[in-house]
Amino acid sequence: ELVQQHIEMVGLTRAADRRPHELSGGMKQRVAIARALAIRPKVLLLDEPFGALDALTRGSLQERLMAICEEHQLTAVMVTHDVDEALLLADRIVLLTNGPNARIGQVLEVPVPRPRRRLDMVKHPSYYSLRSEIIDFLNQQKQLKQRKGSAQPQVIARNGLEKVNLNIGFIPLTDCAPLIVAQEKGFFKKHGLEAVTLNREPSWKAIGEGVRSGRLDAAPMVTGMPLAMTMGLGQRPIPVVTPMVLSRNGNAITLDRKIYDQGVRTLADFKAYVDSTPKNRLGMVHPASMHNLLLRYWLASGGIDPDEDVDLLRLPPAQMAANLKAGNIDGYCVGEPWNARAVVDNMGFVIATDQDLWPGHPEKMLGLTEAWVNRYPNSTVALVKALLEACEYCDDIRHREEIVDLLALYQYVGADVNYIRPGFLDDYTFGTDAPPQSLPKFNQFYLGQTNYPNADEGLWMLTQMARWDLAPFPKNRIELLDRVYRVDVFTQAAQELGHTILEPNRAPFALFDGVYFDPNDPLTYLKKFSIGRPPRVENVPMEVASAVEATPK
Repeated sequence: ELVQQHIEMVGLTRAADRRPHELSGGMKQRVAIARALAIRPKVLLLDEPFGALDALTRGSLQERLMAICEEHQLTAVMVTHDVDEALLLADRIVLLTNGPNARIGQVLEVPVPRPRRRLDMVKHPSYYSLRSEIIDFLNQQKQLKQRKGSAQPQVIARNGLEKVNLNIGFIPLTDCAPLIVAQEKGFFKKHGLEAVTLNREPSWKAIGEGVRSGRLDAAPMVTGMPLAMTMGLGQRPIPVVTPMVLSRNGNAITLDRKIYDQGVRTLADFKAYVDSTPKNRLGMVHPASMHNLLLRYWLASGGIDPDEDVDLLRLPPAQMAANLKAGNIDGYCVGEPWNARAVVDNMGFVIATDQDLWPGHPEKMLGLTEAWVNRYPNSTVALVKALLEACEYCDDIRHREEIVDLLALYQYVGADVNYIRPGFLDDYTFGTDAPPQSLPKFNQFYLGQTNYPNADEGLWMLTQMARWDLAPFPKNRIELLDRVYRVDVFTQAAQELGHTILEPNRAPFALFDGVYFDPNDPLTYLKKFSIGRPPRVENVPMEVASAVEATPK
């Protein structure tokens, strides 16, 4: 009876009496699946089990496999090259890098409820963003394999530079504009970087792994990433430096439209909503990002403990709006165009922008490993010069219309221009009863000493990481900050461009709540907050400097 049941399940009833040599390859594969399922295992290992089957049989067996796993509570580990099959079947997708010596490159959770039907999958708001993220990863691996297999040397020296062929990663956000402008307007080539490839990355985690592994020469990073990677937050430490700030501001806190419909207009309203509606989930992009730290600061200032009263989930920027629409999260803090998309599509409303929280805060930093900077010092300076000129170009309002069209291209942000324009070129729309507001510095790229890598701003981030026990507060903070914030590289690049260099103002400053931060006394600042974790104060171990040092000027 058991044999007959499984033969029928895989559609081989008519072939039940055939000998093995009389079966086709696809029929043999179906027999193997039936045999594996017949013993009712607890763990099922599947290596391309449906690869040789026709589409109808394949679909039927996929649905049967899901039903069996659900009915008998099986754990299934499956190898597949089919993206849609992975999304249909999996709760978790583990993407592997190229072999030999392949490793885990990225792990994606599939937030689609079960039971699943193939036709319903494509209607889920997370489906296409997840599919795009997987395909982008696979394409990156394919390009990397092609580059490794080509006869072209991996390092090309020319124009007085140690390396002119660079791979630079970026996340498709509005504030990636300086990279796009440097590429499209020729600033990279102007400064001798003849072969720059911009790699669109799916997440900040992928950016970090790309720079760490050497797949990427450089990348814009969220503000705290260079510090976090140097300290080894959650992984092996690797010295990462930042010679310039690429952008300031550009973020917002967006909440679900249903929350607005329940009368939430202010932080105090949201506090009352959280008290009456538990288990609110909010998205942020990276633990060391300004999105996470400002969102936590904003919540705590209103009496909401971000670790006790809400759940903060780490999501790639491109998945924020889809997860909001699906009801997986109740809001998020992210850069554009994902706040504008929620507003334009009437899914959410903006309750605060970073203009309300900390106007002029650093947002994206240029990140490179210390070893790379030491190995290619002239190329590093050339890269900073190209990006400085691109940042200046971006802050000329006369160029913004052109830049919107560039950002909208598929290979860059790839979003509708109606999602890109608010704040970047047009008045900012909040999705509320309030009229659109002019925010000329919502995206700031060059004016007002934007690009200076100010270590005091990094010190503020260290206090907030310690406040939430994301990292200890480093006793050796001066050494850490001097190592990460490479003012020397920025100064050299700016001087070679003929720019005037001004020293940053080291005076105490305050965010929207009026609590002053004194860079000379950060521990006292930490003690001012009633909501937070007891900070750990200890020396942070750092790797020794690379043996390849820069040639002194």
